[in-house]
Amino acid sequence: MRTTIDINDALYREARRKAADEGVSLKEIVERALKSQLGGKGARGARYRLAWRTEKGRLRPGVRLDDRDALIDIMEGRS
Repeated sequence: MRTTIDINDALYREARRKAADEGVSLKEIVERALKSQLGGKGARGARYRLAWRTEKGRLRPGVRLDDRDALIDIMEGRS
């Protein structure tokens, strides 16, 4: 599909420079940017993947998980 867009001159120059540096067309740069912004699967680069890591431990005596202020005091060494 063909379309016309108005963009900032500095942004246009930066996109053209990036296209030239990578040896691709401006169209490719714009499509990548749109796919990335819109969450398309065609965007280059790996998506971030959260790696859960569990730790074993036990609750210290006197710690109450339902008392946020007391937890902060313990974590900051005030009690």
